[in-house]
Amino acid sequence: MRGWTWVCVTAVLLMAGVTNAQAIPDFAPDTNTSWFPDRPAGDDFLPPPGGGPGPVMSDPARPYIPNGSGQPTYRVADLNNPNLQPWVVEELKKKNAEVLAGGIPFSARERCWPGGVPEFDIYRRVAPIYIFQTPKEVLMIWETDQQVRHVYLDAPHSANVKPSWYGESVGHYEGDELVVDTIGLNDKSFVDNYNTPHTTQLHVIERFKIIEGGKTLEVSITADDPGAFNRPWKAVQRFKRWLEGPILESFCAENNFDFLGYKVQPIPQAGRPDF
Repeated sequence: MRGWTWVCVTAVLLMAGVTNAQAIPDFAPDTNTSWFPDRPAGDDFLPPPGGGPGPVMSDPARPYIPNGSGQPTYRVADLNNPNLQPWVVEELKKKNAEVLAGGIPFSARERCWPGGVPEFDIYRRVAPIYIFQTPKEVLMIWETDQQVRHVYLDAPHSANVKPSWYGESVGHYEGDELVVDTIGLNDKSFVDNYNTPHTTQLHVIERFKIIEGGKTLEVSITADDPGAFNRPWKAVQRFKRWLEGPILESFCAENNFDFLGYKVQPIPQAGRPDF
């Protein structure tokens, strides 16, 4: 099955008539290009460069250290973020207490749960993301477990969006940027890897732009949820160009019986396919 997903998507692109003549950013200039977080802590957001409300970060007294950067640690959220509503602080306080008591925190990627939005942008630093573009749709796929987002181009939001893991994403190009507007998210996911909760009011706008001569993909994120945050907050994620080769098919939930002896949330199961 190696490369099968790439072959299928490439065929779709050819049938769709995508050409290099279009004046849009090209996120996949060849079959080897994917995108990988540009730093060891690439599964955390970067704060907005201009200041203002930003994402939840680690407690300064207990900094997050990812694998490959020394002795790794589990995340302990900074509860002093003034943008968090009281109920969000209480939820994070519970999760912090579990970690400080020696527990292993929930991780969407490790439990085979969908990442949701905007956590999709920092799902985990273990595999690249591939982006496929057609005139009507952009697909964003994490190689591990083939987590897929559909971005429908130049289309309005539906009148009544049924909440789902990835919501409804519509997008358009503004010069050299792809602008993605997402609503209709359920409240089962988290906005980050600190497990910061949100409500179904969450509204996310992402701006994808290639910088540094094609070496870096930058995502500027604005998240607005009046049910969880006092004000809209901003964050940044950056990916480096990763020449890994055609996408590989992989799986997560299937035959996953060994949980290394620690407590896990149930792996999501679907009674019927969603297509």
